[in-house]
Amino acid sequence: MEQPSTRRPPDRPSPRPPAARPARRPLPPQGAQGRGGPPRPRPPRPSRRPRTASGATRTPSRVPGPRLTGLGTGLFAVAAMLLASGLALAAGSSVLVYGLLFLPVSVLAALWVRPADLFAAPVAVPLAFAVGLTPLAESDGGLAGHAVGVVTALAVHAGWLYAGTAVAAALVVARKMRMVRRRAAASARGKGRTRG
Repeated sequence: MEQPSTRRPPDRPSPRPPAARPARRPLPPQGAQGRGGPPRPRPPRPSRRPRTASGATRTPSRVPGPRLTGLGTGLFAVAAMLLASGLALAAGSSVLVYGLLFLPVSVLAALWVRPADLFAAPVAVPLAFAVGLTPLAESDGGLAGHAVGVVTALAVHAGWLYAGTAVAAALVVARKMRMVRRRAAASARGKGRTRG
């Protein structure tokens, strides 16, 4: 009988362990889905212009008008009319030039006076007209003669005086009425809010 061989079969090489796979890095959170990531900065919101009660956008005034006191309005009018008399003398003592320049000075005095001194403009304007007319008045000599010349010039050219004073008074009254309407509208809005 044949004896079984005691030889062992050659050892098979042990299979190699699988190569370790590199660890995958977690992807960063995309957009707002990632909870752990830093918050994304929000884009700035466009500035909204204030809207009026009618819904239209209100554009701010570019150049605000100056607000003169009563004394400041008088000084402005006197200085402007003295300058106007200088220009009238340069034009050959033309009272027409002086009167034409008096009208815009009256308008500016009425528009630039502050709301608390509105009625100072119609008072300051005729005084400025008289002061500015002094260099243009004809005189017989002496202080008394010059005063008589100024009074005569005022009587002769009273049309310009009345016209400028009337323009200033009309603008002042219009501004006053506008202020009263604004106050009434503001008080009505306040009452409506308190009731609501």
